[in-house]
Amino acid sequence: MKEKPVAAPSNDGMDKPKLFLLSVIALVTAGMVFSIRGGVLADLQKEFFEPINAVTAATMVTKVAGYAFLGFAVSVLIASPLCDFLGMGRLLTLAGALHILGTLATIFAPHNASANMVLSLSMISVGLAHGLVEAVINPLIATIYADDKTHRLNVLHAWWPGGIIIGGLISATPLPWQAKMASALIPAVIYVIMIISNRFPATERVQAGVSNEEMIRTAFSPAFILLLACMMLTASSELAPGQWVDTALSKAAGFKGILLLVYVSGLMFVMRHFAGSLAHRLSPIGLLWASCLMATLGLFMLSQAHSGLTAIVAATIWGIGVCYMWPTMLGVTSERFAKGGALALGLMGSVGNLAIYFALPAIGRVYDAAKVAAAGGEMAFKAAEAALKTGGPAAQTTMDSFLAIASTKSFQFVAMLPAVLIIVFGLWWLSDKAKGGYKAENLLADSE
Repeated sequence: MKEKPVAAPSNDGMDKPKLFLLSVIALVTAGMVFSIRGGVLADLQKEFFEPINAVTAATMVTKVAGYAFLGFAVSVLIASPLCDFLGMGRLLTLAGALHILGTLATIFAPHNASANMVLSLSMISVGLAHGLVEAVINPLIATIYADDKTHRLNVLHAWWPGGIIIGGLISATPLPWQAKMASALIPAVIYVIMIISNRFPATERVQAGVSNEEMIRTAFSPAFILLLACMMLTASSELAPGQWVDTALSKAAGFKGILLLVYVSGLMFVMRHFAGSLAHRLSPIGLLWASCLMATLGLFMLSQAHSGLTAIVAATIWGIGVCYMWPTMLGVTSERFAKGGALALGLMGSVGNLAIYFALPAIGRVYDAAKVAAAGGEMAFKAAEAALKTGGPAAQTTMDSFLAIASTKSFQFVAMLPAVLIIVFGLWWLSDKAKGGYKAENLLADSE
């Protein structure tokens, strides 16, 4: 039995360019929040957590930042199937409200015992907003461009690094961290206003008459579960280091790591526009294999980066590696598991961000443990921390050497994640070739 769509029964009459632009602005907002959060993480650590315990401050601040990814994981999982029932416009409006409220809560967090709770809730709020954005824009673009999903999703997600670039440049200014955070309110308000004048379609799955039962079967098939497991590692390889790069490399490489993130995001912004031709030559699975190879090499090189030049070279290789991971994983989901609909896309985003929720604090713990070990123990580190308050350049140099070692260990830890996928995607790619190549599914074309 075919289900009735909640919006228009087809894509006829949809203003595709305007819907695409709306999706872009919503994603830019999420990208700005992400990079500005990474850019001010050291400020939050210094202002709210170092007064509590300098030894575990990195662990505490990364745990708070990780709540944004937990919020994303929860909301994209719950909201994705609701696209078929509540409609895309309502969910995107809620996303805008949460982006605004979460940003304001971070800016006005109190400097008292409740600071940790307020900051945690603010991170959850913007994470929920990002999840709602992804829950809507991915099935929206897969629906209105059903015959060109992987390419269009890559072009859309080029604006994720686009937002990171904007936010990163703002983060590099001497503005107070509160002003930097406030800049993300501008695109958030714009995309909420744009929602009013747009009409949204039903998802591809609903238009094709695929039942809820078939959607659920597809989303829990063994092949899709394998893809979900892969998403945990690809997401952690891209977004966890991106959130940590400023804090870790600013000391190790001797310049602001957020500028390195801006540079890498610029690479990603340009390269994602060419994803269609690369995916056609290699296949999306082959593209993911090549991405994991480059990401592994780049992350290991980042662990050895102790100068501006080596950091740029390493970040270039890492950036090329992770460039296509997130949107191509979504493309494979919508092309190889199209009957899974918005639920499959939502599960992919949810699992990816849930992995980052666990990976980011793990990186912080590795970093904290390494800096303490480099100092010769917790007491020695505390003594070095105390010396900073009264000592001169020598004390700072000593501390920087400890943090440089910690940076090395933290990036070596995360480099193991994409290394596993070199084998997985390699075998998958060979399997596809043995079966005649990669085959994409278009439900709307198949239902005509």
